[in-house]
Amino acid sequence: MSLIVMKFGGSSVGTPERMQRVAKRIIEKQQEGNDVVVVVSAMGDTTDDLIDQSKVLNPNPPAREMDMLLTVGEQISIALLSMTVHGLGGKAVSFTGWQAGMRTDSVHGKAKITDIEPNRVFKALEEGNVAIVAGFQGTSTDGEITTLGRGGSDTTAVALAAALKADVCEIYTDVDGVYSTDPRVVKNARKLDEISYDEMLELAHLGAAVLHPRAVEYAKHYNVRLVVRSSFTYNDGTSVKEEAIMEQGVVVRGIAFDKNVARISIMGVEDVPGVLANVFGALAAEGIDVDIIVQSGVADGKADFSFTVSGDDREKAIGVIESNRGVVPFRETTSESGLVKVSIVGAGMVSNPGVAATMFKAISSIGVSIKMVSTSEIKVSCVISAEPLADVVRALHTAYDLDTAEQVYVGGPSERR
Repeated sequence: MSLIVMKFGGSSVGTPERMQRVAKRIIEKQQEGNDVVVVVSAMGDTTDDLIDQSKVLNPNPPAREMDMLLTVGEQISIALLSMTVHGLGGKAVSFTGWQAGMRTDSVHGKAKITDIEPNRVFKALEEGNVAIVAGFQGTSTDGEITTLGRGGSDTTAVALAAALKADVCEIYTDVDGVYSTDPRVVKNARKLDEISYDEMLELAHLGAAVLHPRAVEYAKHYNVRLVVRSSFTYNDGTSVKEEAIMEQGVVVRGIAFDKNVARISIMGVEDVPGVLANVFGALAAEGIDVDIIVQSGVADGKADFSFTVSGDDREKAIGVIESNRGVVPFRETTSESGLVKVSIVGAGMVSNPGVAATMFKAISSIGVSIKMVSTSEIKVSCVISAEPLADVVRALHTAYDLDTAEQVYVGGPSERR
């Protein structure tokens, strides 16, 4: 008997018909002889609707009260799904995050899981029930209801799978796996049978929306096997694990992009120790994530440097910099919005020279200029203007032969079968 955690997103349970489809799938999985734990998101647009309602009444609601409000969405889902399972002849018990033992820190709106005590979940399974757990939520040590922020239900599912020592955590979405890139942009994008934690983590951080980075980090840390699959078909999904099958002749696994990027430049900064620490420390203190950082040459003791932030944070970041002019004097700041970041990812890039050159050539071949570049062992990212994004992604997909590859194992011997 296997213990399986199944996670269903909001679109998978967005209507009564879809809720019934999910319930049937859960029962089938249990009837195959498995213990089944299900993690569910709020139905459809419930969370967005609740946020909109709150802002009508108070444009800046207290974070604690927002957590109190938003957790209602998942509670509706778990209760309705449990009722549906019962209606189809199965047995199920629903649990809120705190009833399932999800303990978090006290940061409302983006709490982190600190501990899980799934005693009630284990008891429900022992009694022959499907345990249905609300994603996205928990309770702090002082008894406050908290939410986990974006991707919270994915994170709940993976964390629960780790705590329960589940055999697999299946993430059900409206797509049937992880693709070489967004199939809405590239029609011949290929579904990947397998992908490594590191590659998936890079893709998730770089804009691929199929899994949230925090969930992948948790899976890698606790070695939780993930499978991404469709809630609407029975097709094989994509397995995310420590080592994955590589593909003959293919060093790039996938292409991701982030459509919401802004570049900020600070000109005429004194080239003295501690300048960057002061600037980026001030931004971090305001919760602004900085991505690519580039410093130009020094002239007359002054330097210019640029960095990227989310487009949503552009104005806030400029305000932080201007407010620290007394600490870090500079000549001027400039900014540019309407940018995107396109990235290639692949573990095979480490031992294959010329990968970045191929990317630059493919982008330049369609007349697009590259504004900034960032690299790591398994990824190269370029910041470009937003307009040609689709053409760039298609050019890269072709340049790296992502639609024509034969699978061949190149992992460690312990995984060879």
